[in-house]
Amino acid sequence: MEKLALFGGTPVRATRLPYARQTIEADDAAAVQAALGGDWITQGPLVARFEQVLAARAGVAHAVAFSSGTAALHAACWAAGLGPGDEAITTPLTFAATASAVVYQGARPVFADIDTGTLNVAPDAVKRVATARTRALLPVDFAGLPCDYARLVALAREHGWVVIADAAHSFGGAAGARPVGALADMTTLSFHPAKLITTGEGGAVLTDRADFADRLRTMRHHGIRYADPARPWRHDIPEIGQNYRLTDFQSALGLSQLAKLDRFWERRDRLARRYRDRLSGSNFVELPTLPADRRHGWHLFVVLLRLDRLGADRDTIVEALRAENIGATVHYPLVYRHTAYRERFGYSAGLCPAAETVEARLVTLPLFPAMTEDDQDDVLRALDKVFAHYAR
Repeated sequence: MEKLALFGGTPVRATRLPYARQTIEADDAAAVQAALGGDWITQGPLVARFEQVLAARAGVAHAVAFSSGTAALHAACWAAGLGPGDEAITTPLTFAATASAVVYQGARPVFADIDTGTLNVAPDAVKRVATARTRALLPVDFAGLPCDYARLVALAREHGWVVIADAAHSFGGAAGARPVGALADMTTLSFHPAKLITTGEGGAVLTDRADFADRLRTMRHHGIRYADPARPWRHDIPEIGQNYRLTDFQSALGLSQLAKLDRFWERRDRLARRYRDRLSGSNFVELPTLPADRRHGWHLFVVLLRLDRLGADRDTIVEALRAENIGATVHYPLVYRHTAYRERFGYSAGLCPAAETVEARLVTLPLFPAMTEDDQDDVLRALDKVFAHYAR
């Protein structure tokens, strides 16, 4: 048996393959350089153009750009009117920013358990945790798979909740014929370098509702409202907002990247399906469900370890893969297990049993457009090597 690099053996790769990496090409750099030579450095006409193209891509009336995906989430919760005494339901299997945006508004995040097939929030679990204080629902398209919005939106309409879709992972995906961005009252995006397209840091909220769009634009600019645009020094702040503006040069990068979204998605899709073909018969991993009516965004490629067939826990497997220079990682520690959430809200173990079982088995494998099939073969060889060592 080949000796693991973790114990002094030769790694599968000589250099680290990251789990994600941005793709910046010469025309992207040229677009940013041109913007830097223009009249606007901060928010200017390229932001408006980026928003226009984003909205058209998603088939919605409005896109409002923000300085980060977290800022977009916060602004959406602000625009929805969340405040002290309110509750918003979300999934525990997400980056903490989803729930933190609720907390920023003084509201309480309530966690609904996940579907163990899709790894997205389960509509029936949402019903179980809803209360008279529930005001919003924040589904998360985990790894890039759009949630079951048909059921979730119908449930929200019954109760008068606002649906804020956290689509940081799924831009470029779709549910049936409807693209991500047009599936909820508001949809938040992230343009972090690990995502399908990047502006460095950046985000956006997509919506068909003019009232939400108006509030979002106000919130990102300190809450300022102008009675007379011709006299901008005469303004009022009826509600305190934030400085969450995206810059023109970031928008120049976003416009250039947006033109490549389909190419980047197609490459991710090809690699993801190759992973699924190679791993579908594995004795040591299970693959999440891929519903036929949904187009996956493929931000992440995750597998579920069959720990009953391995003499090691998830963290040991990840450490062994990383020693082989495969940048495996974990998305995500469950939000309610973080110290700040436990201490502030009193969450405890057992809150979402399905999510807890899944999180203990989750591993994220490298996936990004510039990956080659040789890179992917290195990942698969490392998996075989590690599994052979720890097989029961």
